[in-house]
Amino acid sequence: MTVILHRSATVLFQGDSITDVGRLAERGSPLGNGYVRVAAERVRSARPDSGITFVNRGVSGDGISDLRARWREDALELKPDVVSVLIGVNDTWRRYDSGVVTSVRVFEDDYRAILTHVRDELDSQLILIEPFLVPVRDEQWGWREDLDPKIQAVRRLSEEFGAALLAADGLLNQAARAAGGPEHIAGDGVHPTPLGHSLLAEAWAAVAGL
Repeated sequence: MTVILHRSATVLFQGDSITDVGRLAERGSPLGNGYVRVAAERVRSARPDSGITFVNRGVSGDGISDLRARWREDALELKPDVVSVLIGVNDTWRRYDSGVVTSVRVFEDDYRAILTHVRDELDSQLILIEPFLVPVRDEQWGWREDLDPKIQAVRRLSEEFGAALLAADGLLNQAARAAGGPEHIAGDGVHPTPLGHSLLAEAWAAVAGL
């Protein structure tokens, strides 16, 4: 499925630190310094005569419940034409570093709730980016037991809501093999390197028909 970016569209990117990438910490970087900024640059380069607006509301450390709690203010009230969501890896990570478990059912129910609001109140086009993990430490392979079912939940939701799906987990793990190791794509297994962000942005632009 390809998203159609109208000439005057507002595109909202939502998520955690992978989307934030300095947009809150660094003044003058409202799009952050990751895939959101690169994707916006690609669109603007391909369509220089358009008036597309890009908005980044990613918040470092967020899980799905945090995103749901701020969804009205940071999503619905902005009235975007396109909503792009990347969330979920913190819901896995916290299980292993803090013992805080987010079940697949809770994850999927919260995710469904925010998408339902978009469908019912905005009718925006949706892009769902899978949460991903590119293991750099042996112990991180064990995280897949928690993350993989959440990835499947995102895939189910993309079908349920007619959303475009960016299958980031397979994309970045394949890229890690090609690049010679996972550290070239995500230094800690979670946060992309500049190359990882560039690959995400390229895939996002392809979903947007560029």
